[in-house]
Amino acid sequence: MADACEGATSDDNAQSGLERKMESRHLTMISLGGVIGTGLFVSSGYTIHQAGPLGAILAYAVGSLLVYCVMVSLGELSVAMPYAGSFHMYAKRFIGPGTAFTIAILYWLNWAVALASEFTAAGLLMQRWFPDSPAWVWSAVFIVAVFALNIMSVRLYGEAEFWFASIKVLAITAFIVIGLLAIFGVIPIAGYDHAPLFGNFNADGWFPNGFAPVFSTLLTVVFAFSGTEVVGVAAGETKDPSHAIPKAVHTTVFRLALFFIGSIAVMSALIPWHQAGVETSPFVLVFQSIGMPFAGDVMNFVVLTAVLSAANSGLYVCSRMVWSLAKERLIPARFAKTNFHGVPVWAVLFSMAGSLLALLSSVIAASTVYLVLVAVSGLATLVVWFSVCVCHIRFRREWVRSGRSTDELGYQAPGYPVLPWLAMAMCVGALVLVVLDDTQRSTLYCMIPFVACCYGGYHLLERRRRRGKRN
Repeated sequence: MADACEGATSDDNAQSGLERKMESRHLTMISLGGVIGTGLFVSSGYTIHQAGPLGAILAYAVGSLLVYCVMVSLGELSVAMPYAGSFHMYAKRFIGPGTAFTIAILYWLNWAVALASEFTAAGLLMQRWFPDSPAWVWSAVFIVAVFALNIMSVRLYGEAEFWFASIKVLAITAFIVIGLLAIFGVIPIAGYDHAPLFGNFNADGWFPNGFAPVFSTLLTVVFAFSGTEVVGVAAGETKDPSHAIPKAVHTTVFRLALFFIGSIAVMSALIPWHQAGVETSPFVLVFQSIGMPFAGDVMNFVVLTAVLSAANSGLYVCSRMVWSLAKERLIPARFAKTNFHGVPVWAVLFSMAGSLLALLSSVIAASTVYLVLVAVSGLATLVVWFSVCVCHIRFRREWVRSGRSTDELGYQAPGYPVLPWLAMAMCVGALVLVVLDDTQRSTLYCMIPFVACCYGGYHLLERRRRRGKRN
């Protein structure tokens, strides 16, 4: 076991062509970029409308806690074993190859479907400025642009994502600062002749719709935080992972909690909960109330940036999952080949093709094929998070069993073993919410047979591979 651990912690971990070009600032912004999107800029008002101000803040606080628990576990694993396609590799090492294959397929599908929806959204957003142009033309332009960013070099991808995410971070920071000035009466806001302060928080009671909607909102919040785990996927292409990954983990979780909870608090204070962004982005409502010129156009640009950022991250993650499966010979080895920039070109092409097929199904078979794809991908994040915590616990047990001290770890996750167990309990709790929620329950009807098919597919591939070796 000691030899295995030393092999796992070695930098020479058979990355075979991928290059370590990303820095901690890239990692942090990639993780933020995968999370901060239309869910915050557009749908957050609906969250407040459902759960009330305090309920929404409570739901995002619980979501932030879950993300922190998962991320510190992932941080320890990623520093000890900085593999590209880390979820697949960790699951194979500590759970089993069939589970690893299933997790890789689920996570790939999750991002492929998301990628398709991002391209659609980008085309629709451009119609605000070019109303007479067809949305598909703009979608095609952005597909080419995102593909080009991913095919050139991992550093170019990381740099593009850094600036995409920076625009979003700047917009949220400006929103929180301007909102606080309005809350305390420094800036006038329409509808108030005095400082609004926090009267809207309990104007109709602390939980105006009761406490039950907090639970249904919590499920939405958990899915809203999906994307933080991209840090683990990028670990194999990161300079000095023992320094960059822990820094990215803690910075990401802190900023996410600050941005999401801070934005929700500002919205709740300035907009009555029953009017909060049911039809219009709450960001736009606040900026318009303050008298900011071109508020709609500014937010349209920010949301477009958020969409392209998510698409950029989505194609990167998809391609690394394909590369990882090819390295394990579970799919043709061609997909593991890299170009002179260390980019797995065939894996990127395959992932882009997959997202385009998902995009096509959203047009041709939206109520059948695409609905199933969305249902299956919706729970993939919970499965990945749960597996990360299981792997962390098993890794730590084997590390100690091999006679090594936890002080020898490049990064030691705080709160072990409480935090990984807590995260697993919260993931199970979220799945219980899926069962109890009539609108979400159907996702399990799609998810369970799909997972069974993945395990069956793995065993068929293994049987064929063994026959090939004998012959």
